[in-house]
Amino acid sequence: MSTLFLRTLRDDPADAEVPSHRLLVRGGYVRRVAPGVFTWLPLGFLVYRNVEAIVRNEMDAAGFQEVHFPAMLPREPYEQTNRWTEYGDTLFRLKDRKGADYLLGPTHEEMFTLLVKGEYSSYKDLPLVIYQIQTKFRDEARPRAGILRGREFVMKDSYSFDVDDDGLARSYARHRDAYIATFERLGLDFVIVSAMSGAMGGSASEEFLAPTEVGEDSFVRCTSCDYAANVEAVVTTAPADAEVSGVPAAHVEQTPDTPTIETLVDLANGRDDLARADRPWTAADTLKNVLFMVTGTDGSRTPLAVGVPGDREVDLKRLEAVLQPGIATVFEEADFVAHPSLVKGYIGPGALGEASASGVRYLVDPRVVSGTRWITGANESGRHVFDLVAGRDFSADGVIDVAEVREGDACPACGGQLTLARGIEIGHIFQLGRKYAEALDLKVLDETGRLVTVTMGSYGIGVSRAVAAIAEQSHDERGLIWPREVSPADIHLIATGKSDEAFEAAEVIATQLDAVGVRVLFDDRRGVSPGVKFNDSELLGVPTIVVVGKRLAEGFIEIKDRRTGDREDVPVADVIEVIRAIVAA
Repeated sequence: MSTLFLRTLRDDPADAEVPSHRLLVRGGYVRRVAPGVFTWLPLGFLVYRNVEAIVRNEMDAAGFQEVHFPAMLPREPYEQTNRWTEYGDTLFRLKDRKGADYLLGPTHEEMFTLLVKGEYSSYKDLPLVIYQIQTKFRDEARPRAGILRGREFVMKDSYSFDVDDDGLARSYARHRDAYIATFERLGLDFVIVSAMSGAMGGSASEEFLAPTEVGEDSFVRCTSCDYAANVEAVVTTAPADAEVSGVPAAHVEQTPDTPTIETLVDLANGRDDLARADRPWTAADTLKNVLFMVTGTDGSRTPLAVGVPGDREVDLKRLEAVLQPGIATVFEEADFVAHPSLVKGYIGPGALGEASASGVRYLVDPRVVSGTRWITGANESGRHVFDLVAGRDFSADGVIDVAEVREGDACPACGGQLTLARGIEIGHIFQLGRKYAEALDLKVLDETGRLVTVTMGSYGIGVSRAVAAIAEQSHDERGLIWPREVSPADIHLIATGKSDEAFEAAEVIATQLDAVGVRVLFDDRRGVSPGVKFNDSELLGVPTIVVVGKRLAEGFIEIKDRRTGDREDVPVADVIEVIRAIVAA
């Protein structure tokens, strides 16, 4: 450490939002270059390379073959799949000196597809799985959380090529098994959840999430069965149609002083002429109609109304997942001006629908089934309609499942209760199908000599992100605690004291450990206090700390487990074998 390019920091960086960012910077693992762009320092790059080696090892063990593409790619293939436009502002675009368009690759489906198209033409060549570990670029609007959400990051992306859907299912299962083995070796606690494919296309899709409070992804798990899903992929179970007999005819009423749903419900329950006979009105009995403007990849802007029970909000991430690649923004004043038939704050189903005067497409939550009874806007200022019954008094243009998911909601698999948690996406596997093969005309001859379109799978692991995910799950108030296989060293060896004896003894131990294959980070710094050295050892997070200090005169060396804090004094004569056993365990 006296010559290591390392500077630890006592204070947290001002822009650090999450523990991994704070500790990786303080520990001298990474340094910020620009928003969302980081440099790996020696210790950080050791950790990164260890993670990369595990990923590569498990991919190779599964029989997958590694290739490597350039990061700078031509525009034309992305035009063929329409992703030059679909990616929008997320894409880094550039021109060469001749004016030709290029991009910095955010993902490489097109390149993999064209590579296979150029080399293979027969079913005899398949199945095939090829992968790369490569730097990707995405112009994130809000890069944050250090290397968790950056503009430049490293991904392992692999692609499977099969003649038919049965082959794709087998390739998908092989990847799933390889991912489980990979994340177990990385020491990550992870959960596999159902997910949406989004702009990637395809059918089956699962995410591997590392549970942590700072994760950007919300997911649910059932308390009664093994169901787990990303919030965007949760399917709301629609209730049975309700009985409408006995429900009064819909009626419009003045509703003064009801700026919120709560005040509207209080008014309804406080007046005899509005109260229900069976039970009190609740916020869930109000129908809230939220207006969005959906911008397409061609720049077109289309209004959309979403009806949800008033006790829930529209989850913008769920809406975004449904509408991709379109982008939805909440109606602004200018949009209301352009649609004068819609009265802000009092919009009801009567003013909505493709057949209405407004022409605004109207989609409703799955809970809005035939016979359900609602309070909603009358499309007149200061007035609401009561006892409006779905199917009897209004209908929608379709159903959209984008309302927020809540703790305690019903499990779509078994009806049990869902619990909510947060996690970091560390891997994602898709059954892409034929989207890219069709766009780029990837076909092979089958056994009968007929040309068939190849079916593909896409499988990603965030390699650099995994470093941050491990740091998020493996730290305490003093610093990082690396799992041994990804740690920059097996042993953090500290020499303390003012005499030469401890430093000379530690030097011998370091040399002997190195000779038997134990990776040693040796704190041989002179003139640095024991307190600073101990603090650095806990901050840096090497799993085993060995101290050659004041007890050396008595023939003992201290060994500390960084994770548990357990300490053991070991005779000098036994220290090499004890450490070897710890490392091998």
